Amino acid sequence: MIQIPHVSMEDVARRAGVSIATVSRTLRDQANVAEETRRRVLRAAEELSYVVSPIASRLATGRTGAVGVVIPYASRWYFGQVIAGAESVLRDCGLDLLLYNVGDQAARKRFFERQPLRRRVDAVLAVAMPFTDSELSTLHGLGVPMTVVGFDSPGIPSVRINEAATIDRAMQHLFDLGHRRIAMISTYADQNVWLPVAHQRRTAYLAALAEAGVEPDPQLVISVPFSVGNGERATAALLALEDPPTAIFAESDELAFGALTALRRAGIGVPESVSVLGVDDHDVSQLLDLTTMRQLVFQQGSLAAKILAKALGIDCVAPEPDTESGTVLVPTTLIIRGSTGPAPHG
Repeated sequence: MIQIPHVSMEDVARRAGVSIATVSRTLRDQANVAEETRRRVLRAAEELSYVVSPIASRLATGRTGAVGVVIPYASRWYFGQVIAGAESVLRDCGLDLLLYNVGDQAARKRFFERQPLRRRVDAVLAVAMPFTDSELSTLHGLGVPMTVVGFDSPGIPSVRINEAATIDRAMQHLFDLGHRRIAMISTYADQNVWLPVAHQRRTAYLAALAEAGVEPDPQLVISVPFSVGNGERATAALLALEDPPTAIFAESDELAFGALTALRRAGIGVPESVSVLGVDDHDVSQLLDLTTMRQLVFQQGSLAAKILAKALGIDCVAPEPDTESGTVLVPTTLIIRGSTGPAPHG
């Protein structure tokens, strides 16, 4: 077996003709090294294929070089996009991403009891999972910068959309098409403690009905666990009503996919008989010709990571809005496709 020789900092110092301390200062990019000496050390390190030990570097700087990302669900499109956006920035900043999935009560309890983030991360990014006062105290106790995506948390910079304005624009589109009997498919709007978006979007839906002078019908609001299949089952229940809706507003595009499936299987024309509208602009939405409210999820993740990089003093990204004590609202856009049309007459 071929043995790869171990190259040490002493070898680099010997090749460059400088002290080990000078090599250390150079490789840590400290300012007190002459430019010619810096070039000589870097050339020697390259010639010897010397790589700085991550462990030694972290001991020297007190940094871990990692950001902890805390999420309630790892497999859903929204969370995957946020993570991808954050990772794209963290990678360019030389930071690793440590993912913590706490999708049920037991995992959440274990996470905050064991505190796996302590001394393992330089910053924390939490996605769509508001904290209790006790949990928030634990996170603040880490003494590292934090930011959140998809919700607000006291004293922490946040990146999110304006839920009320987004849902109001979606509902206004349906009202403009003449729809008044508009159903909503929600995700456990009363019971879900993980995603405040469920509460906010249903509240905004009801507010839009009231603003338009439309009496809400409790039968038209169906709350189901999140999945395409449950979106389909919810729509089947709506179609079984004595007076079914002419339009369905789904809390997310995945639920809307289920609605489209149920309507197709029932032989009901979209949008001739029933219009369908979602939220997100999921990658599949264009393929299914779904009208939706587009939110820039990838960009929300990247923006949150840039805020953390700035808080850590890492100059690796373009300047972004100052959010040290506030919220960045990322705009949403109505994308009109073939799943919405005028309300049927009669």
